Amino acid sequence: MRHGNKLNHLGRKSAHRKAMLSNMACSLIEHKRISTTIAKAKALRVYVEPLLTKSKTDSTHSRRIVFSYLQSKEVVSELFRDVAPKIATRNGGYTRIIRLGYRLGDNAEMCMIELVDFNEIYTNEAVKKTTRRSRRGGSTSTGAVSSDFVADAEVVVEESTTVIEEAVAEEVVAEEVVAEEAVAEEVVAEEAVAEEVVAEEAVAEEVVAEEVVAEEAVAEEEVVAEEVAAEEVAAEDETPSASDDAPTDDAEEATDPNKEA
Repeated sequence: MRHGNKLNHLGRKSAHRKAMLSNMACSLIEHKRISTTIAKAKALRVYVEPLLTKSKTDSTHSRRIVFSYLQSKEVVSELFRDVAPKIATRNGGYTRIIRLGYRLGDNAEMCMIELVDFNEIYTNEAVKKTTRRSRRGGSTSTGAVSSDFVADAEVVVEESTTVIEEAVAEEVVAEEVVAEEAVAEEVVAEEAVAEEVVAEEAVAEEVVAEEVVAEEAVAEEEVVAEEVAAEEVAAEDETPSASDDAPTDDAEEATDPNKEA
């Protein structure tokens, strides 16, 4: 029997349960709201609210105690830097559980647990318009009172509708801004790719031009070399050899008749 036992074991051993609650607390502090089951949300509320109370005192001792539960330096820093100033004036009750229905599959009851001070729709309370009405005759009738209540109710409904419409409009504007940023990033990426392609084409053209110039230079050198060789051959053909021009001694003796006599 579990009479008087308020601890929900959540079907886990103590080490697994503490690790799970620590991770859920880190997610809640980081994202300000998470969706989970009712049982886990109630266990998380008991686990995280003392840590939120401890964060109101920004000291090394408090930070070390909170870190021993959360085991995350980034989450501890965000808790003491962003969350603690907002909950400084609240005496407990830092979280809110909103039921969401039942989960498909195991039919578990789901909910959303959030930090109360970070819900902009609930915290932005519209200022109630008060008008001064004068009644004639100095007597109040039930009809006048009921009409006043109806008017006040209509004003509250209009104000709540205005708040909801403003929240929806802000979400639409945020989505449009995100879409425009995504389109701008795509355009920048395409321009970068186009510039890279143009640069590669320019480099390729330069390489081709250098190769053409080199081939032309080689061709000119070959033509010049052929012309020089042709000129040398022509010069050799035009100049007779020394052996052809000088007559031999035997020929002189044969042709000279005085020497025979």
